[in-house]
Amino acid sequence: MTAAEVRSPSAPPAEPARWPAPPGVRLAWLHWRSRRGPAAVLALAVCGGVLRAALEWGWLFKTGHFAQEFPMIVEGGAAAVLVITTHSPFGEAERTASRWLPYLRLGTALAMTGMAIGIIQLCVTGASLDGGILVMARNVLGVTGIGLLSSLVTGGLLAWILPMGYIAFAEYALLQSWTNPWTWPVRPPTDRGAWPCACAVFAVGLVAFTIRGARTRLAEDG
Repeated sequence: MTAAEVRSPSAPPAEPARWPAPPGVRLAWLHWRSRRGPAAVLALAVCGGVLRAALEWGWLFKTGHFAQEFPMIVEGGAAAVLVITTHSPFGEAERTASRWLPYLRLGTALAMTGMAIGIIQLCVTGASLDGGILVMARNVLGVTGIGLLSSLVTGGLLAWILPMGYIAFAEYALLQSWTNPWTWPVRPPTDRGAWPCACAVFAVGLVAFTIRGARTRLAEDG
């Protein structure tokens, strides 16, 4: 009798632990994680913390046009974080294999935008933010819409460039006291044209991104 004949049979491999959540929830969670959602939430918290520090330590003007300068930069930074999460690490393979992808894109974009507004608002609660939550939410929505549209051309990893460029343009418009609705970040909360303009840009960007998704080829080739 050989040693091979008396060797005890190996134990069957252990089954991987299963997530008790419904498959749809698990799919949404995995999609969100693949887009670096946890890192994005941390970056949004940093944006909110920097804005809160600026408000608490008197780095900003309290009133007037110049009181909007730094908050606009933070809002643009938050929008830039959001649009970077549109990048797919799987490229064309994911685009052609998943029929749920448009719904996942829509849900992730809405969830991240809501989290951005909520996190910044939480960070500045109790502080005197020029224009309040309404101006901040309007600016984040509009600039995020620009980033979503940009991601269709540049890919998610480069989609932050156009939103930050628009914020630089808005800073110039602020200094020049422009009143056009399409310069919504510089407009006061009561401006009747700023909200429709920002929401229209966000809606168009969201619909286009949901249907088409961020461009993958540029990101992959780079």
